[in-house]
Order: sequence, then structure tokens, then C-alpha cells
Amino acid sequence: MTRPDSSQHRDKRLSIDELRIYLDAHRDRGEKIVFTNGCFDIIHAGHVRYLRSSAELGDVLVVGLNSDKSVAKIKGEGRPVYSIDDRAEILSAFSFVDYLVVFETESVEPIVREVRPDVLAKGGDYVSDEVVVGGEFVKSIGGQVVRLEYVEGRSTSETLRRQAGT
Repeated sequence: MTRPDSSQHRDKRLSIDELRIYLDAHRDRGEKIVFTNGCFDIIHAGHVRYLRSSAELGDVLVVGLNSDKSVAKIKGEGRPVYSIDDRAEILSAFSFVDYLVVFETESVEPIVREVRPDVLAKGGDYVSDEVVVGGEFVKSIGGQVVRLEYVEGRSTSETLRRQAGT
């Protein structure tokens, strides 16, 4: 599959309204849209492998990025380590990430419903009996949910624990 050239964008963040316009154009060309999401606080090899694998599932990769407020609520005090601007800039540097959309909500479901991806990619750290947020919706519109291989020992929380010596 040929990836669109989005390398000219320093910051690939779009509002949901802007993103919808771009995604409509990709759909008109018959391109497969993949969506994944996360905090992506301290980028590590697990993130890179996960994002690259997600991109390989289609033609266009959209990454939902938790806002600073959302990360703090999910991960607790001291998080995020990097601000939304830093995290967006880092993710924008990856050629296999086409678009970023920041979300403030506790759940990513509203963004999934707006993006309407053909593929919803989730990390392998989700066990099979867990419900993937947005998964039922994606299946209901004819899409698929794909669980990607977990990269053992690669996590931001583990990195921070090692750094703290705990």
C-alpha cells in the first residue's frame, strides 16, 4: 500500500472537523483508514513498533492523542511527562503517522465515531476479554478491530519505575 505524503506537515494535528474533510478525500480514493489512540507520553520502541504495525494495516493512519488533562486523569500525578505540544511534535515526525487528533474526553469512543475507521488497532496489552472502546461501533460499520503484538518490557510506566529506582 502506498502511504500518502504527509511529511510536509511539521505538526499533523487537526481538529475533528478538519480531519473529517481529509478523511472524506481519502475515502473517495478508496483508501483504508486505520485509527489507534494513546497517551504516547515517553516514546519508546514499543510505541514505534505499535504505530508502524498500525500503519501497515491500511493506507492512512490517524492517531487519537490524549490531552494533558486526559493523561493526568488516566495515569495519575506527574503525568504526562511531556506536554501535548511535545507529544504531538514527536508523533508528527513519524512518516507513518498521517494525522493526529487530540481528545479531551475520558473515552475515545466519540472520536472513533467521528473518524469511522476501517480498522481500529489496539495494543496487545489488551487481553481478549476486555472490551475495546469503539470496537463494537467499528464492527457495526463493517470495519475490523485488530490487536497488535505486545512488546514485552516496553512501557512508559516501566521506564519511569526504572528511572525512579523502584
